[in-house]
Amino acid sequence: MPLFSAFQLGPITLPNRIVMAPLTRRRAGHGKIPTDLNALHYEQRASAGLIISESTEVDPHSGGELPTRPGIFNDHQAEGWRKVVARVHAAGGRIFLQLSHLGRASHPLLMANGQLPIGPSAIAAEGNAYTSQGLQPFPAPRVLDIAEIQSLARQFGHAASLAKHAGFDGVEIQAANGYLIDTFLRDGSNTRDDAYGGTVEKRARFLLEVLEAVARVWDENRVGVHLSPLSSFNGMSDSDPATNFTRIARLLADYDLSYLHVIEPAQAPQIVPLIRQAFDGPLILSSGYTRALAETAVKSGAGDLVAFGEAFIANPDLPHRFRVGAALNAADRATFYSGGAKGYTDYPALQAV
Repeated sequence: MPLFSAFQLGPITLPNRIVMAPLTRRRAGHGKIPTDLNALHYEQRASAGLIISESTEVDPHSGGELPTRPGIFNDHQAEGWRKVVARVHAAGGRIFLQLSHLGRASHPLLMANGQLPIGPSAIAAEGNAYTSQGLQPFPAPRVLDIAEIQSLARQFGHAASLAKHAGFDGVEIQAANGYLIDTFLRDGSNTRDDAYGGTVEKRARFLLEVLEAVARVWDENRVGVHLSPLSSFNGMSDSDPATNFTRIARLLADYDLSYLHVIEPAQAPQIVPLIRQAFDGPLILSSGYTRALAETAVKSGAGDLVAFGEAFIANPDLPHRFRVGAALNAADRATFYSGGAKGYTDYPALQAV
């Protein structure tokens, strides 16, 4: 069974090809600090070949006053994450931290002092933000100047150093899903005409500067990058995603990355085959994969590993269930962001069913 063959991810040997996808669950404690509840959640899922943590803010202004989204911008948060990592390692697992900045996908009601969220251009995300006053439309972000962009790249580097202090096995740079880096990459959200906009290379400059800042802390083979070429989440779009993301993959191929993690629906991959040709490092596939589709993808060489999201929410022992062909628990969507243990750490493992 290809999913259960070992895989060498840089210096790390994975016992299987099943990855736990980054899953925002809004369960951090006061000060955006992970708690024992978070540690238990990740420990329960340590049989994954690799765990990628939930989106974790690198900057105190990234998500503003969203208190249950974890952070990695101060020592207290790093110590909270250290407890999570220790529990995962004690259970035999491996875990990367996803470094993220919300960018324009926020709202003044969620930001300190009511300031605007930030982005490459004054183009609002589509949809609404969850605020203390209910759903509110995303505003047009404040446009970043060049000095601020360079400062943000350094902030990612600082967060990477805190992640290393916390004991993670590596880090993933969140450049997907309409968050800050992704808004630079795509021309539907980046209309700049300076060094950070226009050509694909210029739109990718911020990502590469973040990568280089992180790689000053971590060996490149412990750094992954997350992309979502076709995702419209948070109102994202691009006029030519095939050309754009193939070129981005070629730029990333110049680095000895741990992996490239690409979101594209399993049933109809369009960009992934092009990225596979352009990027010769390990490739993680995600979005809508079943066990059967994942087996086919790995066996055919379309990808090296497959990430599962909702299936891991409801099945802490997902690799074991896949191996023995057991039925899966159904996920309770009402508890995805509800807080507390319900729907977070109370899904039964197979032997307890």
